[in-house]
Amino acid sequence: MPRFMGFVRMEENIGMPPKSLFEAMDVHIGERAADGRFVDGGGLYGTEDAINFVVRDGEVTRVDGPYAEGKEVVGGWAIMEYADLDAAIADQREFAELHATHWPEVTVVATLRQISDGPDAPTE
Repeated sequence: MPRFMGFVRMEENIGMPPKSLFEAMDVHIGERAADGRFVDGGGLYGTEDAINFVVRDGEVTRVDGPYAEGKEVVGGWAIMEYADLDAAIADQREFAELHATHWPEVTVVATLRQISDGPDAPTE
């Protein structure tokens, strides 16, 4: 069964989501965990404690937060399994609708990407 990763991006430091969103998410995720679609997921702490390793020109540099240039950050993620792409898209829309209903004052980008089974081996 194809696997997908969903991301939720939003502006950082906008405050705690309302309790109603947490409750709706508990139901949403609980249903998907019960039928096997939800594999794993969770929220992420802010970027103030983030650590990045940047590879540039063959050199590795550690860069710690905070990151002033970051407008939108990944706030949460989920790994899901669906029968096909259409089912994944429909469910990601439902997930986005939870945010529209329970936290409409916040702009949220709910991204869905299929997880690769690859990569294919190089041909050279």
